[in-house]
Amino acid sequence: MLTSIESPTQTGRALTYPWQPDLGDGSYCNPVVYADYSDPDVVQVAGHYFMVASSFNSTPGLPILYSHDLVNWTLIGHALKNLPHPRYAEVQPGCGVWAPAIRHHAGKFWIFFPTPDEGIYMTTAAQPAGPWSEPHLVQAGRGLIDPCPFWDDDGRAYLAHAYAGSRAGIKHRLRICPMAPDGTRLLGEGQVVFHEPERHPTLEGPKFLKREGWYYLLAPAGGVATGWQVALRSQNIYGPYEDRVVLSQGTTDINGPHQGALVSTRRGDWWFVHFQDVGVYGRVIHLQPVQWQDGWPIMGRAGEPVRHWAKPISGQPVAIPATSDDFTAPILGLQWQWNANHADDWYSLVARPAWLRLQVRPVGAGNWVQAPNLLLQKFPARTFAVETELDVTGLEPGAMAGLVVTGRSGAAVAVRRGITGYEVVFIVDDREQGLAPLETGLVRFRATVADGGLTHFFYAAGQQNWQPVPEPFQAQVGVWVGARIGLLAATRETTAAGHADFKRFQFLPLP
Repeated sequence: MLTSIESPTQTGRALTYPWQPDLGDGSYCNPVVYADYSDPDVVQVAGHYFMVASSFNSTPGLPILYSHDLVNWTLIGHALKNLPHPRYAEVQPGCGVWAPAIRHHAGKFWIFFPTPDEGIYMTTAAQPAGPWSEPHLVQAGRGLIDPCPFWDDDGRAYLAHAYAGSRAGIKHRLRICPMAPDGTRLLGEGQVVFHEPERHPTLEGPKFLKREGWYYLLAPAGGVATGWQVALRSQNIYGPYEDRVVLSQGTTDINGPHQGALVSTRRGDWWFVHFQDVGVYGRVIHLQPVQWQDGWPIMGRAGEPVRHWAKPISGQPVAIPATSDDFTAPILGLQWQWNANHADDWYSLVARPAWLRLQVRPVGAGNWVQAPNLLLQKFPARTFAVETELDVTGLEPGAMAGLVVTGRSGAAVAVRRGITGYEVVFIVDDREQGLAPLETGLVRFRATVADGGLTHFFYAAGQQNWQPVPEPFQAQVGVWVGARIGLLAATRETTAAGHADFKRFQFLPLP
């Protein structure tokens, strides 16, 4: 194993787009995914690795990523088209899908996931890329979160979960319940198996496994940004469980290292996939080596996270999740998500080949940059630029279309069609500023995101030179998520008002 824990900047690597963790010499550099895939869980099947992550209010939800070596990841699908409740037709920040768990059992893949206001759901598939079954409500209940199933050697099934203090009024507790082997329902109240709030506050996100006769619960404690990873073990499934901190920030700059998946390779090595909260960029994915010591999975280097390490498996091709899109495929790229539950007729990639047509949707009296039909992507690196080209001749009066960055606050550079013509405008939340009349139906937009999220917007009519938007915008986190960047097509009118055509959406290194 390598001994260096140098940061990417110390090793001479830029933090700009595209972020590539595979160093090409048999080693890797954390994060292995510099994008907001919160609360990861991973399962290994026949030497292949499949990751699922939280998706909150975005749809499609429950992203599925694939890797051959735990370092190079590709987005291969989603397990959830829309959230299973009609209220998600409107944007519900911080709600929706929280920490899921993925398992392979009885010849199929299973995902258990919570929506903290409704309960715990389950979906299954023969293949991880889908199709996935319609979500089944396993247990209704407000505040039930972070479920993880477990099938024991005798065929009995169990479900571990935590509680959201914001909904249930309690936290710090992990509960195990007996479950029907087909995963459709719980068979009793079960037991709270661990509750030590003085030593491990905000204990949540349990992952359940068994090794050498011991039952283990892996659970994060202490909060997202500053917490640590706890391992619990017992020789009885209902405890009592003893505990040990197996990963914490220590002397490193990797804060809050916890909430993830303990997974083994086919040759018996163990690794821990977890997230780090990096503010406006969301929760990015790290990979830590694991050594079993006296029956405990000690992670990283002696319980502290590493930055640079030898890859689990060498000789595999380099891969990163998709970002740029030229809109030549007949369906949307998997990297895109809507801001709420969506309908298939919100867009078309065949009405005008090699263009994405977004139908203008009513936003009502709400915030322009919080519309349900925003089409968004995660920030893919600490610094990057985005360019897109837009044909606005399909807009009807009152409609607006453009390039948007959104979080708790949002901004966009856009074209508004008025009664007499077009105008380029700059929007920050509900504040609009006119910039210039547009004499042509074609316009280009650019956004540059500096380290820390400071964003500058630009526009250019046709093929003219770029014009800067005078006011920069500091990108902000969303509710439990990082900032997003994408496309806007909306109106204050009560009905749809035409369409906007986008030629491309291209990520670039920061100029």
